[in-house]
Amino acid sequence: MQRHLISAADLTRDDAVLILDTAEEMARVADRPIKKLPTLRGRTVVNLFFEDSTRTRISFEAAEKRLSADVINFSAKGSSVSKGESLKDTAQTLEAMGVDAVVIRHGASGAPYRLANSGWIDAAVINAGDGTHQHPTQALLDAFTMRRRLIGRDAGLGQDLSGKRITIVGDVLHSRVARSNIDLLHTLGADVTLVAPPTLLPVGVESWPCEISYDLDSTLPKSDAVMMLRVQRERMNAAFFPTEREYSRRYGLDGDRMAKMPEHAIVMHPGPMVRGMEITAEVADSERCTAVEQVANGVSIRMAVLYLLLGGNEPAVTHTRPPVSHHHPSDERSAHTSFAAEEK
Repeated sequence: MQRHLISAADLTRDDAVLILDTAEEMARVADRPIKKLPTLRGRTVVNLFFEDSTRTRISFEAAEKRLSADVINFSAKGSSVSKGESLKDTAQTLEAMGVDAVVIRHGASGAPYRLANSGWIDAAVINAGDGTHQHPTQALLDAFTMRRRLIGRDAGLGQDLSGKRITIVGDVLHSRVARSNIDLLHTLGADVTLVAPPTLLPVGVESWPCEISYDLDSTLPKSDAVMMLRVQRERMNAAFFPTEREYSRRYGLDGDRMAKMPEHAIVMHPGPMVRGMEITAEVADSERCTAVEQVANGVSIRMAVLYLLLGGNEPAVTHTRPPVSHHHPSDERSAHTSFAAEEK
């Protein structure tokens, strides 16, 4: 594994499969009564959020705490940043505090790359979303959800998504989720089709490793997973489509459209969902919609990324040690499980 996670495009197939397999181990921890591992005890992780986010920040925070890291939440609103401090000054402040990893979300595309390559800070940098550029852990949790649903929880171990057909629908232009997913799904061998109004596709999209379509109805019958993107009004400064009703009519997913999908196919959404716009309540609440699973899977994926960047290369959970006979109730480990990283 590399030192940082800045872009989904930086991951090789083997890197990505290692993260997905490690997340499967982490998901098993979530099923236990005590959901904690001692892996990152004594390590400090800062969640550096220059942009509002509830879902992603809480997900990272849950992952960090489950690995026993010390967590510092830094929100730019009401902080030194709102008083005019630069990213460099903030980074140097964190460096002085001896931070081991920085999870950064920033409104400017490229800010996490700058932080990782600047020499300002000697910590692992994880991109939690930068501008309209990348959101690699979102792509990983989406791939994890697809692999579990389309191949199986155990059958999927070691597997990529070769031959799976994924359709991404909606506001691709403003979506770092779409960019990250296209990069990662291509690496994992899936076939990706983008469906969007021409006004919501970026310049140069023809060179991306995916197909383009403007007709949702024709792509649905041949999709294994359909990912609906939120229309990002907060990033829009022009009229990209005539009316919301017109957008929903052509690019929204309702029950009738969902019925055209193969029986095994799933509906995905990175959240937050705007019900009635890109997805109807009927679809959002159906068994086939994985939006809530994606949130749970996000914690497992982020635990896996933090573990691999900070914890080392031993397996997260090993089953080699014989049962511990002097088991004490306060011992977090189960009798049959040892955590290799604990012995570091």
